[in-house]
Amino acid sequence: MDYLVGDVQGCDDALARLLAEIDFSPSRDHVTVLGDLVNRGPQSLAVLQRLRALGDAATCLLGNHDLHLLAVAQGVRPMHRSDTVAEILAAPERDALLDWLRRRPLACSSNGWLCVHAGVVPQWDAATTLALAAEVEALLRGPDLTDFMPRMYGNEPRRWSDALAGADRWRFVINTLTRIRFCTPDGTLDFAAKEGLAAAPPGHQAWFTVPGRRTEATPIAFGHWSTLGLINRPDLLALDTGCVWGGTLTAVRVDGGRREVVQVACTRAQRSDA
Repeated sequence: MDYLVGDVQGCDDALARLLAEIDFSPSRDHVTVLGDLVNRGPQSLAVLQRLRALGDAATCLLGNHDLHLLAVAQGVRPMHRSDTVAEILAAPERDALLDWLRRRPLACSSNGWLCVHAGVVPQWDAATTLALAAEVEALLRGPDLTDFMPRMYGNEPRRWSDALAGADRWRFVINTLTRIRFCTPDGTLDFAAKEGLAAAPPGHQAWFTVPGRRTEATPIAFGHWSTLGLINRPDLLALDTGCVWGGTLTAVRVDGGRREVVQVACTRAQRSDA
């Protein structure tokens, strides 16, 4: 069986209960976690240890919080007051966990679903999305990680062009795959609005509602946007159901059988005021 799972964000108790609920077996099943494995929740180290131990039975995408952990570890970004990754950075297996994390993909395909953490711009089709993700993945996995990380942050450029090159190109790809919520029809990104669909800035709309986007014929699964809640359509799965904020952790079976949605509630200890 093949399941897609929304943002875990350091909620290992919920992850363990979800895997138990679906009777997950690494020898039989596969799980794709849609990014933001760590941060804000209380058990980020345990989450990485659990998912890494699953080996090939788990595909874990990189989300913005996972990239933030890598940047903090590289000394590129400061630790925020609300961060809960210090335990990872102090762990004896720190280097092995961080090396495993930086080798995770930014996008993948699973049973016909294009899986990303946040979304895509209207100008990209599935093949383009996977190819652009692979460009950045090569940087994150390669010897130039230390040089690249300081150039990863920033909101510009906000609009895609095939002519983008170097750090501007890679930054736009990362911002799209790990941060997008609203954009204009020409693919200009907005980073300020974080609430639900009604919060779209003037001239913007949710990336998945833009008419004529090149991924319209491709089923897409994503996380990142907890204020949306669960969206369960034949062509779209929004799976960040806010576990770390006191909501639920969600898994959806996508291996061709009957669509199955499984959710476990956050426990009180997992709720975060950050």
